[in-house]
Amino acid sequence: MIDITPFEELGRFDNDWLSARYHFSFAYYHDPARMGVGALRVWNDDTIRPGTGFDLHGHRDMEIITYVRKGAITHQDHLGNVGRTEAGDVQVMSAGTGIMHAEYNKEDEPTQIFQIWIEPAVHGVAPRWETRSFPKAGREGALVPLASGRKGHEENALPIYQDAAILAATLKAGQSVTHRLEPGRKGYLVPATGRLKVNGETVEARAGVVLEDVEEVTITAEEDSEILLADV
Repeated sequence: MIDITPFEELGRFDNDWLSARYHFSFAYYHDPARMGVGALRVWNDDTIRPGTGFDLHGHRDMEIITYVRKGAITHQDHLGNVGRTEAGDVQVMSAGTGIMHAEYNKEDEPTQIFQIWIEPAVHGVAPRWETRSFPKAGREGALVPLASGRKGHEENALPIYQDAAILAATLKAGQSVTHRLEPGRKGYLVPATGRLKVNGETVEARAGVVLEDVEEVTITAEEDSEILLADV
């Protein structure tokens, strides 16, 4: 099954500093048919205006992955971590027993991020935060793990406490990449930019694609594209 939700049909929230689109039920947006895919619970598409952001708030027992699409996000938490993650790079926060953090756009332009929440396989771990650079030139024509708890990804990906992976690729127009889903696993695909054919079906930028009972997915860029894929 390949189930496509166009960007225009996602949940939405807008105020004076945040424009958010929700791939799954989140906050005041609730759709019982869209509660996540496997361990993937949240995929938010956020645009944060300059000089604003999320004030100090808490999380626990959740793997929170932030992929910066444009601009940069500045993180600070009660553990003393402070860091700036810019476009193309990734930060991971394992909330564990509890973490208080804030996220701000301190840039002169809007910041665009995907914020992805994955339910952990173990609870009560020590909270942690880490950021890492993933140059787009290193993922041309191939899916590269950005954040993962899967075997074989330990060396290059940011670690998470779940048998899941967030993969990314950049594709030139006409270029394809193929990904196999092991039996019982599901996928969720989002093109950050561009237009794709996914097993022959057209997917526009920032749409969401559920991949279920699919052994192999072939992703072909109809125009230059940047894609993220959750394998859960």
